[in-house]
Amino acid sequence: MGKKKDVRKKAFRAAFPHTIPIFAGFWFLGMTYGIYMNVSGFSFWYPMLMSLTIFAGSMEFVAVNLLLGAFHPLQAFAMTLMINARHLFYGISMLDKYRGIGWKKFYLIFGMCDESFSINYTAKIPEDVDSGWFMFFVTLLNHFYWFFGAVLGGIFGSFIRFNTEGLDFVMTAMFVVIFLEQWMKEKSHVSAIAGILLSLFCLIFFGADDFMIPAMLVIFVSLTLLRGKLEGGAMA
Repeated sequence: MGKKKDVRKKAFRAAFPHTIPIFAGFWFLGMTYGIYMNVSGFSFWYPMLMSLTIFAGSMEFVAVNLLLGAFHPLQAFAMTLMINARHLFYGISMLDKYRGIGWKKFYLIFGMCDESFSINYTAKIPEDVDSGWFMFFVTLLNHFYWFFGAVLGGIFGSFIRFNTEGLDFVMTAMFVVIFLEQWMKEKSHVSAIAGILLSLFCLIFFGADDFMIPAMLVIFVSLTLLRGKLEGGAMA
């Protein structure tokens, strides 16, 4: 029993430093999400339970409008699938790393986000550290950071006295930042430019109220078909 505890402790100590940069971003965005939920009329129970059980930051922001609007389960399913479709490729990339780690695999699949995937996929895990527990603690810590921020925002949002009009723009700002980070990280900007052009085409063709799902579908199909060429160009 003591040996297993030492294995977990060593893995936690190795994983924690990798998650420190994530803490600031998740804590701030989580608080913003909690406040956004509060000013939208939801008690702190909503951001607390949603951040605990959904753990998909961008989708949780989108879910606010879904909860406030008419009940469209198919639309919600399609939007969720499109927003998080990249996780299909994340999962395929992690098949070998998740092999043979037991029950922890189920939580790692549930808790996979962009940041956890990036750390678990690229981190050089010391040879004396159990890789399964390392990835588990990376995922758990990142999950906790988001959950903690969302709960604080939901609780203290009711005490905010400044004008919160326009706070929902944080979701747009978040996607802009993600786009800019991706633009600076990638050498080839084909996928980014394709996403912009296809979105504009769908906006013109379908209109502002109905373009979102068609745009995500077209982008997903296009990038899937071009995946081989895009990855080949990135490796060149």
